[in-house]
Amino acid sequence: MVGDKQSLVKNPNLLFRLSLAVLDAILIALAFYLGYRLRLLSAHQNLPYTFTPYLGMAVIYVLTMLTTFFFARLYHRHRTFSHIDEFSKITAASSIGTLIAIAFFSLIFKNEPDYSRLMMVYVWLLTIIFTFIGRTLHARWQRSMYAKGIGASKVLIVGAGEVGRIILQKIMRSPGLGYKVVGFVDDNVNGQIMGVPVLGKVSDLPSILAREAVDEVIIAMPEADHSQILSVIGMCDRSSVAIKVFPDVFQIIASEVSIGDLDGLPLITIRDMAMRGWKLTLKRAMDVIGASIALILLSPLMLLIAILIKLDSPGPVFYVQERMGLDAKPFPMLKFRSMRQDADANGPGWTTPDDPRRTRLGAILRRYSLDELPQFINVLLGHMSLVGPRPEQPYYVEQFRKSIPRYMERHREKAGITGWAQIHGLRGDTSIAERTKYDLWYIENWSLWLDIKIIIKTLVRIFSDRSAY
Repeated sequence: MVGDKQSLVKNPNLLFRLSLAVLDAILIALAFYLGYRLRLLSAHQNLPYTFTPYLGMAVIYVLTMLTTFFFARLYHRHRTFSHIDEFSKITAASSIGTLIAIAFFSLIFKNEPDYSRLMMVYVWLLTIIFTFIGRTLHARWQRSMYAKGIGASKVLIVGAGEVGRIILQKIMRSPGLGYKVVGFVDDNVNGQIMGVPVLGKVSDLPSILAREAVDEVIIAMPEADHSQILSVIGMCDRSSVAIKVFPDVFQIIASEVSIGDLDGLPLITIRDMAMRGWKLTLKRAMDVIGASIALILLSPLMLLIAILIKLDSPGPVFYVQERMGLDAKPFPMLKFRSMRQDADANGPGWTTPDDPRRTRLGAILRRYSLDELPQFINVLLGHMSLVGPRPEQPYYVEQFRKSIPRYMERHREKAGITGWAQIHGLRGDTSIAERTKYDLWYIENWSLWLDIKIIIKTLVRIFSDRSAY
Protein backbone atom coordinates (compact mmCIF):
# COMPACT_ATOMS: atom_id res chain seq x y z
CA MET A 1 0.00 0.00 0.00
CA VAL A 2 2.86 2.37 0.89
CA GLY A 3 4.51 1.57 -2.42
CA ASP A 4 1.31 2.40 -4.31
CA LYS A 5 1.10 5.80 -2.61
CA GLN A 6 4.73 6.53 -3.40
CA SER A 7 4.19 5.63 -7.08
CA LEU A 8 1.25 8.06 -7.22
CA VAL A 9 3.37 10.82 -5.72
CA LYS A 10 6.19 10.13 -8.18
CA ASN A 11 3.75 9.91 -11.10
CA PRO A 12 1.12 12.66 -10.72
CA ASN A 13 -0.20 11.93 -14.23
CA LEU A 14 -1.27 8.47 -13.01
CA LEU A 15 -3.07 10.19 -10.14
CA PHE A 16 -4.81 12.51 -12.61
CA ARG A 17 -6.07 9.53 -14.65
CA LEU A 18 -7.20 7.53 -11.63
CA SER A 19 -8.99 10.53 -10.11
CA LEU A 20 -10.70 11.16 -13.46
CA ALA A 21 -11.92 7.54 -13.60
CA VAL A 22 -13.23 7.73 -10.02
CA LEU A 23 -15.00 11.01 -10.81
CA ASP A 24 -16.55 9.46 -13.93
CA ALA A 25 -17.77 6.45 -11.92
CA ILE A 26 -19.45 8.68 -9.32
CA LEU A 27 -21.11 10.91 -11.91
CA ILE A 28 -22.27 7.98 -14.06
CA ALA A 29 -23.82 6.31 -11.00
CA LEU A 30 -25.52 9.61 -10.12
CA ALA A 31 -26.82 9.91 -13.68
CA PHE A 32 -28.32 6.40 -13.45
CA TYR A 33 -30.02 7.15 -10.14
CA LEU A 34 -31.43 10.51 -11.28
CA GLY A 35 -32.61 8.92 -14.54
CA TYR A 36 -34.55 6.40 -12.44
CA ARG A 37 -35.98 9.19 -10.28
CA LEU A 38 -37.07 11.26 -13.29
CA ARG A 39 -38.85 8.27 -14.83
CA LEU A 40 -40.45 7.53 -11.47
CA LEU A 41 -41.86 11.06 -11.33
CA SER A 42 -43.36 10.79 -14.81
CA ALA A 43 -44.82 7.26 -14.50
CA HIS A 44 -45.36 5.91 -10.96
CA GLN A 45 -46.93 2.67 -12.05
CA ASN A 46 -44.07 1.40 -14.24
CA LEU A 47 -41.22 1.40 -11.72
CA PRO A 48 -40.77 0.21 -8.12
CA TYR A 49 -40.53 3.02 -5.57
CA THR A 50 -37.35 1.58 -4.10
CA PHE A 51 -34.05 1.78 -5.98
CA THR A 52 -32.68 -1.42 -4.44
CA PRO A 53 -33.70 -3.72 -7.35
CA TYR A 54 -31.73 -1.47 -9.71
CA LEU A 55 -28.42 -1.59 -7.83
CA GLY A 56 -27.17 -4.48 -9.97
CA MET A 57 -28.12 -2.60 -13.14
CA ALA A 58 -26.36 0.52 -11.87
CA VAL A 59 -23.14 -1.41 -11.22
CA ILE A 60 -23.23 -2.97 -14.70
CA TYR A 61 -23.96 0.41 -16.27
CA VAL A 62 -21.06 2.11 -14.48
CA LEU A 63 -18.59 -0.66 -15.36
CA THR A 64 -19.76 -0.74 -18.98
CA MET A 65 -19.42 3.03 -19.35
CA LEU A 66 -15.96 3.11 -17.76
CA THR A 67 -14.81 0.32 -20.07
CA THR A 68 -16.24 2.12 -23.11
CA PHE A 69 -14.58 5.37 -22.05
CA PHE A 70 -11.27 3.53 -21.68
CA PHE A 71 -11.40 2.04 -25.18
CA ALA A 72 -12.48 5.45 -26.55
CA ARG A 73 -9.18 6.76 -25.09
CA LEU A 74 -10.97 9.22 -22.86
CA TYR A 75 -8.37 8.49 -20.15
CA HIS A 76 -5.49 9.32 -22.50
CA ARG A 77 -5.82 13.09 -22.58
CA HIS A 78 -3.37 15.14 -24.58
CA ARG A 79 -2.13 18.25 -22.81
CA THR A 80 -3.65 20.41 -25.54
CA PHE A 81 -7.01 18.62 -25.74
CA SER A 82 -10.15 20.56 -26.71
CA HIS A 83 -13.29 20.54 -24.54
CA ILE A 84 -15.38 20.60 -27.71
CA ASP A 85 -13.66 17.50 -29.07
CA GLU A 86 -13.96 15.85 -25.66
CA PHE A 87 -17.71 16.55 -25.60
CA SER A 88 -18.04 14.90 -29.01
CA LYS A 89 -16.10 11.82 -27.82
CA ILE A 90 -18.14 11.64 -24.59
CA THR A 91 -21.39 11.74 -26.56
CA ALA A 92 -20.26 8.97 -28.90
CA ALA A 93 -18.83 6.79 -26.10
CA SER A 94 -21.92 7.31 -23.90
CA SER A 95 -24.22 6.32 -26.77
CA ILE A 96 -22.28 3.13 -27.47
CA GLY A 97 -21.87 2.31 -23.78
CA THR A 98 -25.59 2.76 -23.09
CA LEU A 99 -26.53 0.40 -25.91
CA ILE A 100 -24.06 -2.21 -24.65
CA ALA A 101 -25.38 -1.83 -21.09
CA ILE A 102 -28.98 -2.34 -22.28
CA ALA A 103 -27.86 -5.52 -24.04
CA PHE A 104 -26.32 -6.75 -20.76
CA PHE A 105 -29.54 -5.85 -18.88
CA SER A 106 -31.60 -7.92 -21.31
CA LEU A 107 -29.20 -10.85 -21.08
CA ILE A 108 -28.69 -10.89 -17.30
CA PHE A 109 -31.91 -9.53 -15.81
CA LYS A 110 -34.42 -10.34 -18.58
CA ASN A 111 -37.59 -8.62 -17.32
CA GLU A 112 -36.78 -8.33 -13.60
CA PRO A 113 -36.53 -5.58 -12.58
CA ASP A 114 -38.48 -3.75 -15.25
CA TYR A 115 -36.92 -0.67 -16.81
CA SER A 116 -38.37 1.64 -19.46
CA ARG A 117 -36.78 3.03 -22.59
CA LEU A 118 -37.52 6.56 -21.37
CA MET A 119 -35.56 5.87 -18.19
CA MET A 120 -32.52 4.87 -20.25
CA VAL A 121 -32.89 8.01 -22.38
CA TYR A 122 -32.77 10.07 -19.18
CA VAL A 123 -29.74 8.10 -17.98
CA TRP A 124 -27.97 8.54 -21.32
CA LEU A 125 -28.52 12.31 -21.44
CA LEU A 126 -27.55 12.83 -17.81
CA THR A 127 -24.41 10.73 -18.29
CA ILE A 128 -23.27 13.01 -21.11
CA ILE A 129 -24.06 16.20 -19.19
CA PHE A 130 -22.60 15.11 -15.84
CA THR A 131 -19.40 13.58 -17.18
CA PHE A 132 -18.71 16.57 -19.42
CA ILE A 133 -19.19 19.05 -16.58
CA GLY A 134 -17.12 16.88 -14.24
CA ARG A 135 -14.31 16.51 -16.78
CA THR A 136 -14.28 20.25 -17.46
CA LEU A 137 -13.82 20.96 -13.74
CA HIS A 138 -11.24 18.17 -13.47
CA ALA A 139 -9.31 19.67 -16.41
CA ARG A 140 -9.21 23.05 -14.66
CA TRP A 141 -7.89 21.42 -11.51
CA GLN A 142 -5.31 19.46 -13.51
CA ARG A 143 -4.14 22.58 -15.34
CA SER A 144 -3.84 24.42 -12.02
CA MET A 145 -1.65 21.59 -10.73
CA TYR A 146 0.47 21.76 -13.89
CA ALA A 147 0.81 25.53 -13.47
CA LYS A 148 2.18 24.91 -9.95
CA GLY A 149 4.72 22.47 -11.37
CA ILE A 150 2.97 19.32 -10.16
CA GLY A 151 3.12 16.70 -12.89
CA ALA A 152 4.89 19.05 -15.30
CA SER A 153 7.15 17.47 -17.92
CA LYS A 154 10.73 18.70 -18.20
CA VAL A 155 11.37 19.79 -21.77
CA LEU A 156 14.68 20.35 -23.55
CA ILE A 157 14.62 22.34 -26.80
CA VAL A 158 17.26 21.44 -29.37
CA GLY A 159 17.87 24.58 -31.40
CA ALA A 160 17.89 28.12 -30.01
CA GLY A 161 17.01 29.87 -33.26
CA GLU A 162 13.76 31.61 -34.18
CA VAL A 163 11.69 28.42 -34.08
CA GLY A 164 13.11 27.40 -30.68
CA ARG A 165 12.27 30.83 -29.27
CA ILE A 166 8.72 30.64 -30.64
CA ILE A 167 8.24 27.24 -28.96
CA LEU A 168 9.59 28.65 -25.67
CA GLN A 169 7.18 31.60 -25.88
CA LYS A 170 4.24 29.26 -26.50
CA ILE A 171 5.15 27.15 -23.48
CA MET A 172 5.71 30.16 -21.23
CA ARG A 173 2.34 31.64 -22.22
CA SER A 174 0.54 28.39 -21.37
CA PRO A 175 1.73 27.15 -17.95
CA GLY A 176 -1.42 25.03 -17.67
CA LEU A 177 -0.10 22.71 -20.37
CA GLY A 178 2.35 21.29 -17.85
CA TYR A 179 5.65 21.87 -19.65
CA LYS A 180 8.78 23.22 -17.96
CA VAL A 181 11.66 24.15 -20.26
CA VAL A 182 14.90 23.23 -18.52
CA GLY A 183 17.08 24.68 -21.24
CA PHE A 184 18.28 24.81 -24.83
CA VAL A 185 20.93 22.87 -26.71
CA ASP A 186 22.61 24.72 -29.57
CA ASP A 187 26.01 24.74 -31.27
CA ASN A 188 25.99 28.47 -32.05
CA VAL A 189 24.29 30.16 -29.08
CA ASN A 190 25.47 30.64 -25.49
CA GLY A 191 24.11 32.31 -22.38
CA GLN A 192 20.38 32.61 -21.74
CA ILE A 193 17.26 33.12 -23.82
CA MET A 194 14.34 34.77 -22.02
CA GLY A 195 15.76 33.51 -18.74
CA VAL A 196 16.24 29.94 -19.96
CA PRO A 197 19.88 28.73 -20.13
CA VAL A 198 21.66 27.20 -23.10
CA LEU A 199 22.99 24.04 -21.46
CA GLY A 200 25.52 23.02 -24.07
CA LYS A 201 26.09 21.84 -27.61
CA VAL A 202 24.19 19.16 -29.50
CA SER A 203 27.06 16.71 -28.88
CA ASP A 204 26.46 17.12 -25.13
CA LEU A 205 22.86 15.95 -25.47
CA PRO A 206 23.17 12.47 -23.84
CA SER A 207 24.83 13.81 -20.68
CA ILE A 208 22.37 16.74 -20.45
CA LEU A 209 19.39 14.40 -20.73
CA ALA A 210 20.67 12.30 -17.84
CA ARG A 211 21.73 15.23 -15.67
CA GLU A 212 18.49 17.23 -16.06
CA ALA A 213 16.13 14.18 -15.95
CA VAL A 214 14.44 15.39 -19.15
CA ASP A 215 11.03 13.93 -20.03
CA GLU A 216 10.62 15.33 -23.53
CA VAL A 217 12.85 16.69 -26.28
CA ILE A 218 11.60 19.12 -28.91
CA ILE A 219 13.84 19.36 -31.97
CA ALA A 220 13.46 22.89 -33.34
CA MET A 221 15.90 22.91 -36.25
CA PRO A 222 13.82 23.26 -39.43
CA GLU A 223 16.95 24.32 -41.34
CA ALA A 224 18.82 21.09 -40.46
CA ASP A 225 19.16 18.31 -43.02
CA HIS A 226 17.83 14.79 -42.46
CA SER A 227 21.16 13.36 -41.31
CA GLN A 228 21.42 15.98 -38.54
CA ILE A 229 17.87 15.32 -37.35
CA LEU A 230 18.48 11.55 -37.33
CA SER A 231 21.71 12.07 -35.40
CA VAL A 232 19.87 14.05 -32.70
CA ILE A 233 17.12 11.43 -32.52
CA GLY A 234 19.79 8.74 -32.20
CA MET A 235 21.32 10.49 -29.19
CA CYS A 236 17.88 10.84 -27.60
CA ASP A 237 17.12 7.16 -28.13
CA ARG A 238 19.68 6.30 -25.45
CA SER A 239 17.31 7.80 -22.88
CA SER A 240 13.63 7.07 -22.30
CA VAL A 241 12.43 10.50 -23.46
CA ALA A 242 9.60 11.48 -25.77
CA ILE A 243 10.80 13.15 -28.98
CA LYS A 244 8.95 15.76 -31.02
CA VAL A 245 10.22 17.44 -34.17
CA PHE A 246 9.17 20.79 -35.58
CA PRO A 247 8.83 19.84 -39.26
CA ASP A 248 10.61 21.72 -41.98
CA VAL A 249 8.06 20.35 -44.44
CA PHE A 250 5.33 22.41 -42.75
CA GLN A 251 6.13 25.19 -45.21
CA ILE A 252 5.02 22.77 -47.94
CA ILE A 253 2.57 20.45 -46.23
CA ALA A 254 -0.37 21.78 -44.23
CA SER A 255 -2.64 18.77 -44.49
CA GLU A 256 -2.41 15.31 -43.03
CA VAL A 257 -0.13 12.98 -44.95
CA SER A 258 -1.78 9.84 -46.30
CA ILE A 259 -0.16 6.80 -47.89
CA GLY A 260 -1.66 5.12 -50.92
CA ASP A 261 -0.43 3.21 -53.92
CA LEU A 262 -0.38 3.26 -57.68
CA ASP A 263 -0.84 -0.37 -58.72
CA GLY A 264 1.41 -1.47 -55.86
CA LEU A 265 3.82 1.48 -56.04
CA PRO A 266 3.62 3.37 -52.70
CA LEU A 267 2.77 7.06 -52.98
CA ILE A 268 2.40 9.72 -50.30
CA THR A 269 -0.43 12.21 -50.69
CA ILE A 270 0.64 15.56 -49.23
CA ARG A 271 -2.14 17.74 -50.57
CA ASP A 272 -5.79 16.89 -50.96
CA MET A 273 -8.42 19.61 -51.16
CA ALA A 274 -11.10 19.11 -48.52
CA MET A 275 -13.70 21.56 -49.93
CA ARG A 276 -14.99 20.17 -53.19
CA GLY A 277 -18.34 19.44 -54.82
CA TRP A 278 -21.21 18.98 -52.41
CA LYS A 279 -19.06 20.11 -49.48
CA LEU A 280 -18.96 23.62 -50.94
CA THR A 281 -22.76 23.57 -51.21
CA LEU A 282 -23.02 22.39 -47.59
CA LYS A 283 -20.68 25.15 -46.40
CA ARG A 284 -22.62 27.80 -48.35
CA ALA A 285 -25.92 26.58 -46.88
CA MET A 286 -24.43 26.84 -43.39
CA ASP A 287 -23.23 30.37 -44.19
CA VAL A 288 -26.63 31.56 -45.44
CA ILE A 289 -28.57 30.01 -42.55
CA GLY A 290 -26.07 31.14 -39.91
CA ALA A 291 -25.78 34.71 -41.24
CA SER A 292 -29.56 35.06 -41.61
CA ILE A 293 -30.20 33.92 -38.03
CA ALA A 294 -27.41 36.17 -36.72
CA LEU A 295 -28.72 39.27 -38.53
CA ILE A 296 -32.28 38.66 -37.30
CA LEU A 297 -31.25 38.09 -33.68
CA LEU A 298 -28.63 40.84 -33.60
CA SER A 299 -30.53 43.54 -35.52
CA PRO A 300 -31.66 45.41 -32.34
CA LEU A 301 -28.05 45.42 -31.06
CA MET A 302 -26.73 46.56 -34.44
CA LEU A 303 -29.25 49.41 -34.54
CA LEU A 304 -28.20 50.49 -31.05
CA ILE A 305 -24.51 50.40 -32.03
CA ALA A 306 -25.22 52.50 -35.13
CA ILE A 307 -26.95 55.16 -33.01
CA LEU A 308 -24.13 55.20 -30.44
CA ILE A 309 -21.48 55.59 -33.17
CA LYS A 310 -23.25 58.69 -34.52
CA LEU A 311 -23.48 60.14 -31.01
CA ASP A 312 -19.89 59.27 -30.09
CA SER A 313 -17.93 60.87 -32.94
CA PRO A 314 -18.42 62.52 -36.33
CA GLY A 315 -18.31 60.30 -39.39
CA PRO A 316 -20.22 57.43 -41.02
CA VAL A 317 -21.62 54.45 -39.12
CA PHE A 318 -19.98 51.87 -41.39
CA TYR A 319 -16.35 51.62 -42.37
CA VAL A 320 -15.98 50.09 -45.83
CA GLN A 321 -12.57 48.76 -46.77
CA GLU A 322 -11.42 46.87 -49.84
CA ARG A 323 -10.17 43.37 -49.01
CA MET A 324 -9.04 40.40 -51.10
CA GLY A 325 -11.30 37.34 -51.05
CA LEU A 326 -11.88 34.18 -53.10
CA ASP A 327 -9.49 33.89 -56.08
CA ALA A 328 -7.80 37.12 -54.86
CA LYS A 329 -10.75 39.20 -56.06
CA PRO A 330 -11.38 42.45 -54.15
CA PHE A 331 -14.65 43.06 -52.31
CA PRO A 332 -15.95 45.81 -49.98
CA MET A 333 -15.79 44.51 -46.39
CA LEU A 334 -18.20 46.13 -43.93
CA LYS A 335 -17.41 47.00 -40.32
CA PHE A 336 -18.82 49.33 -37.73
CA ARG A 337 -16.51 52.34 -37.57
CA SER A 338 -14.35 52.03 -34.46
CA MET A 339 -11.73 54.66 -35.31
CA ARG A 340 -11.65 58.35 -36.04
CA GLN A 341 -12.72 59.44 -39.48
CA ASP A 342 -9.13 60.38 -40.41
CA ALA A 343 -7.56 57.12 -39.13
CA ASP A 344 -6.20 56.17 -42.58
CA ALA A 345 -4.89 59.63 -43.42
CA ASN A 346 -1.30 58.34 -43.30
CA GLY A 347 -2.04 55.15 -45.22
CA PRO A 348 -3.04 51.65 -44.09
CA GLY A 349 -1.70 50.29 -40.82
CA TRP A 350 -2.16 47.38 -38.42
CA THR A 351 -4.43 47.71 -35.43
CA THR A 352 -2.50 47.49 -32.17
CA PRO A 353 -3.35 47.30 -28.45
CA ASP A 354 -4.42 50.75 -27.16
CA ASP A 355 -4.51 52.05 -30.74
CA PRO A 356 -4.64 55.87 -30.45
CA ARG A 357 -6.86 56.06 -33.55
CA ARG A 358 -9.77 54.35 -31.76
CA THR A 359 -12.81 56.24 -30.57
CA ARG A 360 -14.13 55.77 -27.03
CA LEU A 361 -16.92 53.52 -28.28
CA GLY A 362 -14.53 51.86 -30.74
CA ALA A 363 -12.43 50.46 -27.89
CA ILE A 364 -15.49 48.62 -26.56
CA LEU A 365 -16.57 47.45 -30.01
CA ARG A 366 -13.14 45.98 -30.71
CA ARG A 367 -12.84 44.43 -27.26
CA TYR A 368 -15.91 42.27 -27.92
CA SER A 369 -15.49 42.11 -31.74
CA LEU A 370 -18.83 43.92 -32.18
CA ASP A 371 -17.33 45.98 -35.01
CA GLU A 372 -17.33 42.77 -37.09
CA LEU A 373 -21.13 42.26 -36.99
CA PRO A 374 -21.89 43.94 -40.37
CA GLN A 375 -19.76 41.26 -42.03
CA PHE A 376 -22.76 38.93 -41.75
CA ILE A 377 -24.09 41.04 -44.64
CA ASN A 378 -20.93 40.20 -46.59
CA VAL A 379 -21.62 36.52 -45.87
CA LEU A 380 -25.17 36.76 -47.23
CA LEU A 381 -23.91 38.54 -50.34
CA GLY A 382 -21.42 35.71 -50.92
CA HIS A 383 -18.29 37.83 -50.42
CA MET A 384 -17.30 35.97 -47.25
CA SER A 385 -17.97 32.84 -45.24
CA LEU A 386 -18.62 32.46 -41.52
CA VAL A 387 -15.30 30.62 -41.18
CA GLY A 388 -12.22 31.01 -43.34
CA PRO A 389 -8.91 32.87 -43.67
CA ARG A 390 -9.15 36.52 -42.65
CA PRO A 391 -9.06 38.82 -45.70
CA GLU A 392 -6.26 41.35 -46.06
CA GLN A 393 -6.00 44.66 -47.88
CA PRO A 394 -4.60 44.50 -51.45
CA TYR A 395 -1.63 46.61 -50.30
CA TYR A 396 -0.54 43.91 -47.84
CA VAL A 397 -1.40 40.99 -50.14
CA GLU A 398 1.06 42.27 -52.72
CA GLN A 399 3.76 42.40 -50.06
CA PHE A 400 3.05 39.01 -48.49
CA ARG A 401 2.77 37.08 -51.76
CA LYS A 402 6.44 37.89 -52.47
CA SER A 403 7.83 36.83 -49.10
CA ILE A 404 5.49 34.20 -47.61
CA PRO A 405 5.54 30.69 -49.21
CA ARG A 406 2.12 29.56 -50.45
CA TYR A 407 0.50 32.78 -49.21
CA MET A 408 -1.81 33.12 -52.21
CA GLU A 409 -3.22 29.64 -51.59
CA ARG A 410 -5.21 31.21 -48.75
CA HIS A 411 -7.38 32.70 -51.51
CA ARG A 412 -8.51 29.33 -52.80
CA GLU A 413 -11.46 29.65 -50.40
CA LYS A 414 -13.67 32.49 -49.26
CA ALA A 415 -12.44 34.76 -46.52
CA GLY A 416 -14.10 34.31 -43.14
CA ILE A 417 -15.40 36.39 -40.25
CA THR A 418 -13.43 34.08 -37.97
CA GLY A 419 -10.94 31.32 -38.62
CA TRP A 420 -8.53 28.68 -37.36
CA ALA A 421 -5.73 31.24 -37.01
CA GLN A 422 -7.91 33.74 -35.12
CA ILE A 423 -8.97 31.29 -32.40
CA HIS A 424 -5.28 30.57 -31.81
CA GLY A 425 -4.58 34.24 -31.10
CA LEU A 426 -3.19 35.17 -34.53
CA ARG A 427 -4.97 38.41 -35.33
CA GLY A 428 -3.95 42.02 -35.87
CA ASP A 429 -0.21 42.69 -35.81
CA THR A 430 0.98 39.07 -35.56
CA SER A 431 3.16 36.79 -37.70
CA ILE A 432 1.75 36.48 -41.22
CA ALA A 433 3.84 33.37 -41.83
CA GLU A 434 2.26 31.66 -38.81
CA ARG A 435 -1.22 32.78 -39.86
CA THR A 436 -0.66 31.38 -43.34
CA LYS A 437 0.26 27.97 -41.91
CA TYR A 438 -2.93 27.85 -39.85
CA ASP A 439 -5.06 29.02 -42.80
CA LEU A 440 -3.62 26.38 -45.13
CA TRP A 441 -4.16 23.67 -42.53
CA TYR A 442 -7.81 24.74 -42.25
CA ILE A 443 -8.35 24.77 -46.01
CA GLU A 444 -6.88 21.29 -46.48
CA ASN A 445 -8.57 19.73 -43.43
CA TRP A 446 -12.00 21.36 -43.64
CA SER A 447 -15.07 19.67 -42.22
CA LEU A 448 -18.47 20.92 -41.09
CA TRP A 449 -17.60 19.90 -37.53
CA LEU A 450 -14.37 21.92 -37.72
CA ASP A 451 -16.37 25.02 -38.71
CA ILE A 452 -18.78 24.48 -35.82
CA LYS A 453 -15.88 24.04 -33.41
CA ILE A 454 -14.22 27.26 -34.63
CA ILE A 455 -17.48 29.21 -34.22
CA ILE A 456 -17.94 27.92 -30.66
CA LYS A 457 -14.33 28.72 -29.75
CA THR A 458 -14.71 32.19 -31.26
CA LEU A 459 -17.71 32.92 -29.03
CA VAL A 460 -15.75 31.72 -26.00
CA ARG A 461 -12.72 33.89 -26.89
CA ILE A 462 -14.86 37.01 -27.32
CA PHE A 463 -15.75 36.93 -23.64
CA SER A 464 -12.55 35.43 -22.23
CA ASP A 465 -9.71 36.89 -24.32
CA ARG A 466 -8.56 40.14 -22.73
CA SER A 467 -6.03 40.70 -25.51
CA ALA A 468 -8.62 41.41 -28.20
CA TYR A 469 -8.21 44.78 -29.86
